[in-house]
Amino acid sequence: MASIAVCHLGLRPYRQVFDAMRRYTAARDGEARDDIWLVQHPPVFTLGQAGRTEHLIEPGDIPVEQVDRGGQVTYHGPGQVVAYTLLDLKRQGLNVRDLVCAIETSIKQVLSTFGISGESRDKAPGVYVAGAKIASLGLRIRKGCSYHGLALNVDLDLEPFSRINPCGYPGLAVTRMVDLLSPDQSWSHDEIEQQLVTRLADNLGYDDWYDASAEESAVLREAD
Repeated sequence: MASIAVCHLGLRPYRQVFDAMRRYTAARDGEARDDIWLVQHPPVFTLGQAGRTEHLIEPGDIPVEQVDRGGQVTYHGPGQVVAYTLLDLKRQGLNVRDLVCAIETSIKQVLSTFGISGESRDKAPGVYVAGAKIASLGLRIRKGCSYHGLALNVDLDLEPFSRINPCGYPGLAVTRMVDLLSPDQSWSHDEIEQQLVTRLADNLGYDDWYDASAEESAVLREAD
């Protein structure tokens, strides 16, 4: 078994990190390490590979990025925990369905520690609470390796979701963790991130994870 590296990239423009993910995946060989990149993005709508522009109702001043993940349109903004999973699936003995299930299970486990009951849906990837979407996921597989990942709504502004049909579903309700916690419940982004990467590492079959944020690595140089 192996450990997975975790890089905290902070607040970075979506296009910058998207380009870095593609470069990292294109340059991978059999020895390249597996990573989870934790990041937040300034406000942006992203439209998946088969995304339809009619699901962009009124983007206004928020930019739209056409990207190569699966799925339709979603929103990213400060207050989300975004985790990109850059994995060699073949080396890890995973298929795409395994990866999706591991991501959804990890999110539901994190929510459960805060007393929130999350659920998955067939043919509608992501995690939902009482019918409202709290986390989205979208993936791309290239040369047997994955990139893109998940976005968990923690305390972001939900208004931009009203400007789109989230994930291509008109009228889909969207929620966030902060609205589901009791007033006296303590939490922090750092705590949620740490719980998430711990669950992801375990559910994806790694024996541990380690913080690689301070390393002078190709990953961080490419994201700069």
